[in-house]
Amino acid sequence: MFDVGLGEMVVLVVLALVIFGDRLPSVAAQAGRALRQVRTMADNAKRDLQEGLGPEFKDFDLADLNPKTFVRKHLLEDLDDPSTGRYKFSEPSHATSSSTPDGELGYGERPPYDPDAT
Repeated sequence: MFDVGLGEMVVLVVLALVIFGDRLPSVAAQAGRALRQVRTMADNAKRDLQEGLGPEFKDFDLADLNPKTFVRKHLLEDLDDPSTGRYKFSEPSHATSSSTPDGELGYGERPPYDPDAT
């Protein structure tokens, strides 16, 4: 998430020691409590939302609302090889194409035209 290297981390630690000095342990404990409270509030809000939606949405996951996840789940689930992002096309019987035997398109090759689909 954060692109912080070892050098930057050392600088941040030294800066924290200079700014907070002997109060650093109490500041760290206070930040930990605040983070725990925020997580508890988020979990409570999520639970309240799931209870409010009713039993038909018991499998509802808030991560599904993320546009990236939605696209990946609903549009890209037909990928044969998700690591490369390649589709395998099944060609109509009347289409002529020089694609490879496994149905993958070659470089610069257009997918087969199906007049029934348009």
